[in-house]
Amino acid sequence: MRQLTGAAFFIVGIFMGNITAFADVGIKAFEGHWEGNAVSKSSTSVNFAITNRDMDVEFRPQKDNSFTLTWRTLLRQNGAPESPDAVLKETTRTYVPAKGANTWHSAQKGNVYNGDTVSWATLKGQEIVVYSMVLNTKGGYDMHIYKRTLTGLGMKLEFKAMRDGSLRRTAKGTLIRTGK
Repeated sequence: MRQLTGAAFFIVGIFMGNITAFADVGIKAFEGHWEGNAVSKSSTSVNFAITNRDMDVEFRPQKDNSFTLTWRTLLRQNGAPESPDAVLKETTRTYVPAKGANTWHSAQKGNVYNGDTVSWATLKGQEIVVYSMVLNTKGGYDMHIYKRTLTGLGMKLEFKAMRDGSLRRTAKGTLIRTGK
């Protein structure tokens, strides 16, 4: 009987763990330094249609429910295909609460018509999505969408780069928390 009771608690524990894994989390759950890599696929490059990217993300929530997000990506998509140039891109933005629940907007002020970026973030379940959009010189727009989803082992990243609604590049990868 004790073995049966122990097995029942074990099974219930597994189901409860799975329920918790899909529960809504707060912004603080993303806190820390995350590192990993991704595979990028481009629809606009012949020589670099598929590339590898190293990346890291720092997520710093504040007591007022704002947060600062820094992401760095080591790109290998220019130069000679057998020896691509490595270029490090870094972006830091602070997001402050917006009027909607689990929605933030960039604290940086600017003018979208002068080429400044408009950016916002949303949180649903265990996924935070950051949108960044800029108007280009031809009157169209470029949009980047970063989906970062907490998993049992780390964070899953899905990235999309679009121009005027057409998908130009995607990247999918995994990051692990390497520090607080």
